[in-house]
Amino acid sequence: MTKMGNSRIYVSSPDMGGSEQKFVKQAFDTNWVAPLGPNVDGFENTLEEYLKEESSVAALSSGTAALHLALILLGVERGDEVICQSMTFSASANPIVYQGASPVFVDSEKDTWSICPNHLEEAIKDRISKGKKPKAIIGVHIYGMPFKVDEIKAISEKYEIPLVEDAAEALGSTYNNQKCGTFGDISILSFNGNKIITTSGGGALVSKDKNIKKRAIFLATQARDEASHYQHSEIGYNYRLSNICAGIGRGQMEVLDEHVLLRREMNQFYKDIFKNKEGISVFSEPSDKYFSNHWLSCVVVDESLTGFSSEAIRLALQKDNIEARPLWKPMHLQPIFSKAPYYGNQISENLFNNGVCLPSGSNLTASEKQRIKKVLTNFV
Repeated sequence: MTKMGNSRIYVSSPDMGGSEQKFVKQAFDTNWVAPLGPNVDGFENTLEEYLKEESSVAALSSGTAALHLALILLGVERGDEVICQSMTFSASANPIVYQGASPVFVDSEKDTWSICPNHLEEAIKDRISKGKKPKAIIGVHIYGMPFKVDEIKAISEKYEIPLVEDAAEALGSTYNNQKCGTFGDISILSFNGNKIITTSGGGALVSKDKNIKKRAIFLATQARDEASHYQHSEIGYNYRLSNICAGIGRGQMEVLDEHVLLRREMNQFYKDIFKNKEGISVFSEPSDKYFSNHWLSCVVVDESLTGFSSEAIRLALQKDNIEARPLWKPMHLQPIFSKAPYYGNQISENLFNNGVCLPSGSNLTASEKQRIKKVLTNFV
């Protein structure tokens, strides 16, 4: 039972900066409400300036749409195999199946919780030995923590398998002072309602090749040929971001750095709460190379030391109407993917069984933080 009268505290809720309405109003005033217009162009330009690295950005309707187009652009077809990090949200894996291809899942490693270089190479060698060289690798910066970029890129280049960088959770994170979202042959971003900035629903495809951006936009607007009439020589999709949603994104970009700072402060908030509690570890950067936006702050519980589980923490918070949730259930444990090949030990499985995501929003008030702190302090 939850306590009556306490307002709901969410793991990660949208946080508006204030100027979003200005851009949205401009769209209404000028009747630019279609999937094109000044806000779409402006949002893409702002993202390109933020990411640097000669990035070209195509604003799309979702991160999932961006992943789907990335696989299409890399030539993934029916019967192909694509390697995907197992510990992630299903949107990282589903587009593989959209293409009629098959996912091959790879375990995490302990430092970043993201795709393990050793098991990645093991998977590639084994699939090649079976005559099924993977068409792409999907690596995910989980909860905003950069994956081991140097190692993963080296493997991608060694075997000449393109890297799709899923930076859906990592806008504002960096590796070696370079922005996440700029490391893949093609990279993707998400602006879903729970992300560090939001366009209500939206995403982006990122590449250093302007022709890839052009091609992505062509496919995202129903693949209409250049003709005075409606002519289509290949299959297209309705994946372009609307000018209204892009207006929200332009306003959100003005507060992105502030949101990153506030999320990082929430991570420190939990470190302070648990600093003297043996058996509870807060997910943190493994070295100075890594800078996480800490989109979500998570803890892992060693029940043999604490005497209680991560699920017990979740339930204690729930009693006070505070949302917490388990870590991502690995894809190789999902019913829909139970027959897919998997390479690894039990790192992602153990994280799922012993971890919990805590409220991490940039809009948490002082009184909400006190409620969270009181429940956690009393419990542990």
